Amino acid sequence: MSHSVGEVAGFAGVTVRTLHHYDEIGLLVPSGRSHAGHRRYSDADLDRLQQILFYRELGFPLDEVAALLDDPRADPRAHLRRQHDLLTARIEKLRKMAAAVEHAMEARTMGINLTPEEKFEVFGGRDPEEHAEEAGSRWDGTEAYAESQRRTARYGKEDWKRMQAEAAAWGGRYDALMASGESATGEPAMDMAEEHRQHITRWFYACSYDIHQGLGEMYVSDERFKAFYDSVRPGLAEHLRDAITANAARHEG
Repeated sequence: MSHSVGEVAGFAGVTVRTLHHYDEIGLLVPSGRSHAGHRRYSDADLDRLQQILFYRELGFPLDEVAALLDDPRADPRAHLRRQHDLLTARIEKLRKMAAAVEHAMEARTMGINLTPEEKFEVFGGRDPEEHAEEAGSRWDGTEAYAESQRRTARYGKEDWKRMQAEAAAWGGRYDALMASGESATGEPAMDMAEEHRQHITRWFYACSYDIHQGLGEMYVSDERFKAFYDSVRPGLAEHLRDAITANAARHEG
């Protein structure tokens, strides 16, 4: 059975434009064409697209995704194991995706063919390329965005794993800090905010205290960022925003 580009876009929750782009750069070239020359995707193509979207969700750039998937030494189960290890190291918000990887592993081991809808339901209709484009339109032209693009383009698989593990560990400790009843303006919370700022500086761009305060406001005002932080612990976005503000005032003083 083969599927049209429109059908695959619907299964995966991505745009036709994204699939065309993946084809143009050789990341996902459909196995067939119709008599009229239209793209037709096989079940194997859908499996590859599933792997691409897992890696994109984990933050891997497209060139790194291509290198991982085209590695002749890796089989599909190796990719699933790697993704499972990465996903389970992340915070609560991504546990649903980890369960989907386990589902895919079980299905492959038992010889069960997942339906197209089952392969992509975990992504919730979210197209990772749309978010990348949004980030570019929102921050493009700034020195911080340019520096972030330069740095992340050089990161390999192990770099992303270390960065994500560091972020997950920080989230766990911030959760514990809030559970203990620490005020956002207390020394422990300000220290955690400073660690958050240094994490951004270390991995992405030089994050000044002014920039950090702007990010703190965005974590509360932008529902997507708020949902991300509040998935670690309800109220964390506001608590972190206040800790960032207090930390900036402490250093300015």
